[in-house]
Amino acid sequence: MVRFDAETGEFLGDFIADDGPAGLVAPDALVFGPDGDLLVSSGDTAENSAVVRYNGETGEFETVFAVARGMVRPYGLAFGPDGRLYVSSFLTDRILRFEAETGSFVDVFATGNGQPGGLNGPNGLAFGPDGKLYVTTEGTVAVDGQPTFPGLPSQVLRFDITTGESEVFIDQPALSPAGLGYVSLLGLAFGPDCGKTGGACDLFVSDFANDIRRYDLETRALEATLSTNYSGTVPSGNNLGGLTFDDEGRLYTVGFDNAQDGDLRGAVLRFDGRTNAPLPSSGNTGAIFVPPTGELVRPIGITFTRQ
Repeated sequence: MVRFDAETGEFLGDFIADDGPAGLVAPDALVFGPDGDLLVSSGDTAENSAVVRYNGETGEFETVFAVARGMVRPYGLAFGPDGRLYVSSFLTDRILRFEAETGSFVDVFATGNGQPGGLNGPNGLAFGPDGKLYVTTEGTVAVDGQPTFPGLPSQVLRFDITTGESEVFIDQPALSPAGLGYVSLLGLAFGPDCGKTGGACDLFVSDFANDIRRYDLETRALEATLSTNYSGTVPSGNNLGGLTFDDEGRLYTVGFDNAQDGDLRGAVLRFDGRTNAPLPSSGNTGAIFVPPTGELVRPIGITFTRQ
């Protein structure tokens, strides 16, 4: 796991140089907990799937924070207003809950049903200013620990965590003009003015197959589409990962080359979270903040910290 300067894009080196006793496997989501520690979703089988905790300042391994039967290929992580950690288990089509302080397993909060509008291939998680849980789904159905593709839509669902009731908040959008011929919604982030008096609140959603879509949280209307095609080809030569905002309202995402030669070098893109304008670093163009580099290999998770 590596760090970059949020102002210049300069590579700052490894943050977690040693994976520790847990040994990160295909790490995905990154989230800082209430105590400042960094939690990482890790694993691709029932045996190695876990949420691992590291010191948020030093990157030192602390503990395997959360494990549970039914957690296979954990993706999204989000701390809820109820004092619990929510984890999306991609290869069991579930959302699991754990105590935020201890990591003790609480329950299975939601389970997929293989129907449109269901929790089919859950990925990103984020709590909105309304206290509700927003979830991206890929439209897959897990069978014996593997994803299948029965033609279900990729959507954003919204859950009431008190009742467990869910609804389709955003249905599958149109294909990206420069995309890869499918839609696979992934990252979620609420705009910098959410919760501010008089501020507009928008939901940003990344698509693994390209682009970031911006929705009005109240009307659900698509307000803008931010192009993430930094490779400049059609169809695009890059996939897209998660989303994060810094404390200046700038939006960051990661992408990587999907070239057939196996070169999965990643890049970091940056946008103005209010105007949607691309914000390249010095010497770069478009939205390129960190140009493709071997320091990033198939990056998916991204988070911001001033530490």
